[in-house]
Amino acid sequence: MLPESLLYLLSATLSFAEARTTLGINAVASFNTLRLPQPPSFALPQQQQLAISVAICSESTPIPRFFVSNISNSDTQDDPGPNGGTNVFEIILNEGQGNWTGTFGNGGILAVEQNGASGVSFDIGVSDNVTIHQTLSELPFFGDTTSNQAILFSPTFSKIVDTVQPTYPNYTLPSANISLPSQPTNVPNFTLIISPTSSGLANKPRTGCFLSNQKSVGTIANETLWSRDDQQWRNQWLMGALTPSTNYTAFVLQGTTNVSGPIYFATKSAAFSCPLVHSLPYCPGVAYSVPLPAPPSGAITYDSTNLPSQVTTPLLSYITNFTTVLTTFACGRDWYSPLVGCNDCQREYRKWLCGISFTRCTEPSPANPNGFTSIVAPPDATGLSASRQTDAAGAPQQVLSAIVPQETSATQRNPFLPTMGSAYNMLLPCLEQCNAVDRACPPFVGFKCPTNNFNAAASYGVGYIDSADGGKDGGLTGVAQDRWGNVWCQMI
Repeated sequence: MLPESLLYLLSATLSFAEARTTLGINAVASFNTLRLPQPPSFALPQQQQLAISVAICSESTPIPRFFVSNISNSDTQDDPGPNGGTNVFEIILNEGQGNWTGTFGNGGILAVEQNGASGVSFDIGVSDNVTIHQTLSELPFFGDTTSNQAILFSPTFSKIVDTVQPTYPNYTLPSANISLPSQPTNVPNFTLIISPTSSGLANKPRTGCFLSNQKSVGTIANETLWSRDDQQWRNQWLMGALTPSTNYTAFVLQGTTNVSGPIYFATKSAAFSCPLVHSLPYCPGVAYSVPLPAPPSGAITYDSTNLPSQVTTPLLSYITNFTTVLTTFACGRDWYSPLVGCNDCQREYRKWLCGISFTRCTEPSPANPNGFTSIVAPPDATGLSASRQTDAAGAPQQVLSAIVPQETSATQRNPFLPTMGSAYNMLLPCLEQCNAVDRACPPFVGFKCPTNNFNAAASYGVGYIDSADGGKDGGLTGVAQDRWGNVWCQMI
């Protein structure tokens, strides 16, 4: 028979081993499979509803499995596991994270099965509101690149609240040279992660705890809040010190637990000379390379502070004159459409004018096996005529970007742009940019777009978003650009 003192010690040890740690609500706890409690499980607090999320924080295989039960959090309750049972659920991990939401009236238990994993770090989040670890449905937005720069945007995160819809009789439209609205005060902490695609970052855990510990290439030349329209705020990054002709993968972290991406993009060749133009309050959607001379001394890009007045003055004058004509209509009192008004007309005209005033300079994208292949169109082919159903070998459909080579002596599409001084490739605007103005404006302003079947392809990319006969979203790609870095035509 064991001594009485040893029995007490053994009893205390067993009690300690059986007591589970209770995970806190609206908190994240970090663990490693080398240092799990025994038994390897945690108590979940009593709550009407809880969202349990798991994120893998290290690159390793195999990875643990996670099981949850919502019967009770009593220490006498068996751990849930792969054998199933009443109210036992596995949290399935996808790309490194997973979640399960349910009721926990009597609490519950989260158990970890090591599954042969060794030294794997992971986070557990418990929330009585939204799931803590999330993959955001909205992707980052790719602006453009030069040979060693890139401009990228976070997903939208906040609506612009001080936008007032004009009403009759004081129907006032924004001035031509508008300013950005007041910036929001509650701004999430965004982190941009960029890695060469060859590193395989997209094939590793897509979790905040993993990505935040990865090395990001490039340097942040400028970071600011920006609104590409009059509706939503984004974070904007101007990146430098990238490598020419390189494919990159980008993620954006919102906080430490929400992940957006990946998206993919490529830098231009070392010979690419068109500078980036961005951060123009009167053209907020412009964030791409434009055929201009090198920026003034000390600047690496063009923005509202250093663009030549010969470019900005005519543009602002056009917007002012158009607005004057538009407001001769009794805006807000008489309605030319049940869907749109004069404010919509001015907004779409501004986008169109900015898009054609700032010609987009580009290079053909390299072949991408994960998306359509972009191939340079011959000089006499643009828009829909630059696409074909199969290639010479009968391979599946290929789509050609609306790229038109411009010789050094070629006249700029916008005659107010200074001479580039070298040959470049122009990316045509999408015809849908013009059609958006036509749909939003009253007939009396006389705004007309070229037609698909006559001469539209001479100056616009045709058949990418909408079909050749104008069917909405029935085009070859359905979008102006995709997450793989393909840009088919220019759309603001």
